Amino acid sequence: MSAPPTPGEIEAIIHRGVPLGAAWGVRVVSANPEEAVLELPHNHELLRPGNTVSGPAIMGLADMAMWAVLLAGSQGRDESLTASMHVNFLRPCGPGPIYATARLIKGQGRSIFGEILVRPSGSEDVAVHVTTGWVRSHRPDAGAA
Repeated sequence: MSAPPTPGEIEAIIHRGVPLGAAWGVRVVSANPEEAVLELPHNHELLRPGNTVSGPAIMGLADMAMWAVLLAGSQGRDESLTASMHVNFLRPCGPGPIYATARLIKGQGRSIFGEILVRPSGSEDVAVHVTTGWVRSHRPDAGAA
């Protein structure tokens, strides 16, 4: 069995798979098969009126954070697809950086469920709460003899 992918390796996979992540400077702070933390640095192009990170950027970060968890649990070979995302904007995030902490709730079977909490840098207050559903693009045992 090979070693699990490092945060840097997962970050490289995300940047290749979601080029916006690279353009935005998304960084994988930590990742394991149960939880991942990603950072979206300050980027004036991602701000909306009110000097706060825009909703589309926050949703993109949340989606990448959940994928980081799945990549960590699959040796970097996850091909699952986002099926649903429910987002509650609780308070402004400010101009960034912001952090998304994704946690796997159900990872077995064809359907996967997770939760992502988004916080501004230096705060423990949750600014955005996300729940997400993913579907495996193929059965985990497909091709096994």
